[in-house]
Amino acid sequence: MSSDIDNEYFCDGITEEIINALTKVDQLKVIARTSSFAFKGKDIDIREIGKQLNVNTILEGSIKKSNDKVRITAQLIDVSDGIHYWSKKYDRDLVNIFDLEDEISLAIADEVRNNFGHFEVQDHLIKQPTNNIEAYQLFLKGRSLQLKWTPESIKEAITFYNQAIALDKNYAKAYYANLQCYGLLAMWGYMPYKEAMDLAISNLLIAKEIDTSLPEYPLSFVGKFFWEEWDFKNAYLHINKVLEINPNHIDGLEAMAELCIALGFFNIALQYANKLLEVDPLSANNHYTLAHIYYYQRQFDKALKAINYALTLNSHLELAHHLKCFCLIWLNKKHEFITHIQNSTLIEEKEMLFNLINDNAITVPQQIIDKWNINSHNQTMLVPYDAFILSNSNHSDKGFLRLKEMINHRRGQVINFRQEPFFKRLQNFDGFFELHQSNLVVEDVKPLQQAQEEPSSILLDNQQIEGLKVKLLSYFKEDEPYLNPQLTLKFVANVLGLNTNKMSYLVNQAFDVNFNDFVNSYRLNHFKNIALDPNNAHLTILGLAYDSGFNSKSVFNTYFKKTEGITPKAWLKTNS
Repeated sequence: MSSDIDNEYFCDGITEEIINALTKVDQLKVIARTSSFAFKGKDIDIREIGKQLNVNTILEGSIKKSNDKVRITAQLIDVSDGIHYWSKKYDRDLVNIFDLEDEISLAIADEVRNNFGHFEVQDHLIKQPTNNIEAYQLFLKGRSLQLKWTPESIKEAITFYNQAIALDKNYAKAYYANLQCYGLLAMWGYMPYKEAMDLAISNLLIAKEIDTSLPEYPLSFVGKFFWEEWDFKNAYLHINKVLEINPNHIDGLEAMAELCIALGFFNIALQYANKLLEVDPLSANNHYTLAHIYYYQRQFDKALKAINYALTLNSHLELAHHLKCFCLIWLNKKHEFITHIQNSTLIEEKEMLFNLINDNAITVPQQIIDKWNINSHNQTMLVPYDAFILSNSNHSDKGFLRLKEMINHRRGQVINFRQEPFFKRLQNFDGFFELHQSNLVVEDVKPLQQAQEEPSSILLDNQQIEGLKVKLLSYFKEDEPYLNPQLTLKFVANVLGLNTNKMSYLVNQAFDVNFNDFVNSYRLNHFKNIALDPNNAHLTILGLAYDSGFNSKSVFNTYFKKTEGITPKAWLKTNS
């Protein structure tokens, strides 16, 4: 919600840090950056946002930075009724920004737990990445540019990462960010490949000496093993290491889905694609991944539906345009196909491919083959139309040779050649399935549920729960702590000699409610008693609610109606 445009990079960076911190809490579903940021600066009803993201709580807030000061406001909103059930304002010195990020993340996790039931929260969720605040701000500027995903913005991002490194030689995340940027520039062909990869490797060698606990460390090997070497077994091992650090890591989940697609393990690929959509439902790239699975399964109608939705989310996603073109070709939807390819590139190749698949009566002119041969030495098509066309024409032998050449060079465009419908005719060629031998079999790949299944921890045994339950009930009866509107889980935990995780677990196990409902039940009973007292007839309902420990009119009214089924006013009228 911040209107501080000059510091947008800073606001976005802090928000992303808090998102990433909250994803570390097991059992807490947190929507990723792409989908969350889709609503930034838009006036959309909270209920609609909750529906699109499939969540029941919205976190919103604002950030303002002025010189060495920062103010962050945050509030948690219940999607069903729009009630703000927690809000807080933080005014701090910028030098303590990492402590503040950690404090806010922990407060949010605690409040969600207080309202929805037990889950464990770590003591800290954010690790300080640098001691230099100026370096951190330069990193955030670089990050904001990198996420624009254009060659120009990525090159500019590198300059900011390098400035951050100049201020802090031990800034591991800046080295890893440079590594990713150089890797992308190499794969996209926007820098000489060897030059870009040498720079990527030099950043990796420094970063790994500083910090190998970040998910960026194993992720840096995924690109090398998967896309550069097609060493699927090593790629799988390193993707698993990423997901062990963060089970909801978007790049890790996507890499696992892509790996399973390349090998035709579609059932497992779908599990990871659906997980991607669960944590990042408004990402065009994630819907493109899902569409790709349907496409390789020859479910072209389902693929087309998914790719159309991806394009509504991001009309500039070039690979999605190509995949839609392929679906229309296989479905023989000529009118829609012609409309779709208007004002696009490679129109001649697209029309030729459509006719080859649906008419089977055309000859590929030699001059266009010559053009492809010349261009193949100078540039690589984002999608290999030349190989597709040759493979489905009277030049299928040339198509096979072109595919073989691309596989020898480990071109990412054909990493899924085993599943590609346009290469089906080539499967009759001797040696097709030996063009590349995978060192990973489906039995080696764990399904998503098995890979991430963890036993729930037992923080207190039954005997401890019974003893602490008696102690807790006695404390609430004798001391009436619920009358304090600022009462917290941590305060009660300290009284009972527990940490917050055990306190939350105790309330959940002993009373089958969350902490806030437990406390509010006492407040509600207190309200009923004093509301029926004739001596309090001169007090308003809201005043009585505040005297009972409620600190919000909306929370009081919502909880009262949820518990009693009627409004406080109607209840008072009935019982007076």
